[in-house]
Amino acid sequence: MNLITTTEELEAACADLAKAPFIAVDTEFMREQTFWPRLCLIQIAGGDTEVLIDNLAPGIDLKPFFDLMVDENVLKVFHSARQDIEIVHHMAGVVPHPIFDTQVAAMVCGFGEAVSYAMLVKRLLGRNLDKSSRFTDWSRRPLSERQLTYALGDVTHLRDLFPKLKAQLDKSERASWLIEEMAVLTDPATYELHPEHAWRRLKMRIKTQKALAVLMELAAWREREAQSQDVPRSRVLKDEALYDIAGQAPRTVEDLGALRSLHNGFARSSRGRGVLEAVERGLARDPASVPPLQRGEPMPPEAQAVMDLLRVLLKATAGRHGVAPKLIATSDELEQIARSNDADTAALRGWRLKLFGEDALALKRGELALTIRKGSVTVLAAEEPEDRS
Repeated sequence: MNLITTTEELEAACADLAKAPFIAVDTEFMREQTFWPRLCLIQIAGGDTEVLIDNLAPGIDLKPFFDLMVDENVLKVFHSARQDIEIVHHMAGVVPHPIFDTQVAAMVCGFGEAVSYAMLVKRLLGRNLDKSSRFTDWSRRPLSERQLTYALGDVTHLRDLFPKLKAQLDKSERASWLIEEMAVLTDPATYELHPEHAWRRLKMRIKTQKALAVLMELAAWREREAQSQDVPRSRVLKDEALYDIAGQAPRTVEDLGALRSLHNGFARSSRGRGVLEAVERGLARDPASVPPLQRGEPMPPEAQAVMDLLRVLLKATAGRHGVAPKLIATSDELEQIARSNDADTAALRGWRLKLFGEDALALKRGELALTIRKGSVTVLAAEEPEDRS
């Protein structure tokens, strides 16, 4: 087993891997105790070369690996690539390109939503994976033989999986769909965590514009704290405490200390001062900079009825084309379409628009109807009783 621990070994291995038309890539990392994922091991298989890169080895320089990740002549194959790419982007400021994500490709080919790697390997290669080492401590050294065998297996199976899955994708004539999805994964903006946007990841458990303004500032403050100290967001302040503070908008140490969601002593700590300053910024925010509250508002009965029909249309469309419904549209996107014909959502762009979005809007306009034919939902033109399926 080729375990690389020096820069010289890495340079030689990457030179060999650069000759392959595609390479399978995976990483082992830990992030339970940190904000940024801590890379512990890199696995690559391409052509006849199979390597494990111990990036925690003293003195090793990962530049040859990062150069390989942006080599336009080598396709990088991942399964569920987002976190692996996030690691590369955070460490080197680059995004691997070109890439092929087997999880997304599997959804395009009809293997279901968020299909697991083990299931794909079983279905396409007929192999059972031993996942017992998945949650071991990858930061401890030395790594056991069992850990190394498990880690290398992930990319050797992936190397064999890729040609079979690509053949299915080519047969389905949906390669352009995958290209659209890979464009999102290879966009640096996907991995840029701007503190001022942190509030968007939160559930809108607030009821007023003033509370939202405070929440926006609190979330940005927490994001900056977590990033700079490299600790999980919840270690700085839990979500429930954010909602509590946003709703109460405490302006003094005493008011902050009275909140039950905070532990004793927090109000007088440096973080407590930071919270109070964020509250003041939120209260002073220009109302025009605070978006209208939408998420969490009850849907009007007529919009709820439209959404129910859109769900049926989505399932019928996904079943007819053999695509995972979640890849076409999420529940949030269906709600946006139900509320507005001008919704700015991925379901109304690109291949999704042609596959589902156009019919969704036509259904809202009363130009399409849903019925059941031979036990299956069928889409009909409202004026004509002809089966469009």
